[in-house]
Amino acid sequence: MPFPPRLVEGYTAFLTGRLAVEQSRYRDLAESGQSPEIMVIGCSDSRVSPEVIFDARPGELFVVRNVANLVPPYTPDGAQRAVSAALEFAVQALKVKHIVVLGHAQCGGIRAFAEDAAPLSPGDFIGHWMALIAPAADSIGPRGTQPLADYLARLEQASVLKTLDNLMTFPCVKILVERGKLQLHAAYFGVATGTLSVQDRASGEFRRIASAEYAKVFSTPRF
Repeated sequence: MPFPPRLVEGYTAFLTGRLAVEQSRYRDLAESGQSPEIMVIGCSDSRVSPEVIFDARPGELFVVRNVANLVPPYTPDGAQRAVSAALEFAVQALKVKHIVVLGHAQCGGIRAFAEDAAPLSPGDFIGHWMALIAPAADSIGPRGTQPLADYLARLEQASVLKTLDNLMTFPCVKILVERGKLQLHAAYFGVATGTLSVQDRASGEFRRIASAEYAKVFSTPRF
């Protein structure tokens, strides 16, 4: 089968647009290496691209994506763990100053866990992976009578906070956070609305950022 035409089209647009503008930056990055200050742990969901959401230039973000933006707790057992390896590289080699866990609304992995969905294959890779959010689910209690959408939103945000807890089980992260050289952040993106909320350290609640700018953009009549 041929290479996907959509990707050919996209690369051509990149070639004649962004690459033409940022060619010198790419050359500098190739020669000097990358030195991003921010690591983003995001979801594999095709609707939630950190580079798009944060309008990032090449070399600005070190991004790791997986189903439901999870990080397993520190387990130095010699097993091959992609997320742990990426985290180690970002913190120890790149020396990032910030780690942002970017959760989002309408997360399929979170919903699969909440609905105890049937395995998609005999290996049930999604089920085993999503078991990592069980402590987050326990922290918010049963769904009760609240609408499913409200419960899922609470679980999506609770899972982001649990991932921050898991990050702190890594000695290299814990030490740097305690020394003030690394900061951890919880963020939540609304797919339908495009809003971004960040956890307020004082209250623990997620609060929208750039609200005034958002209101200005979407209150402007469009013709």
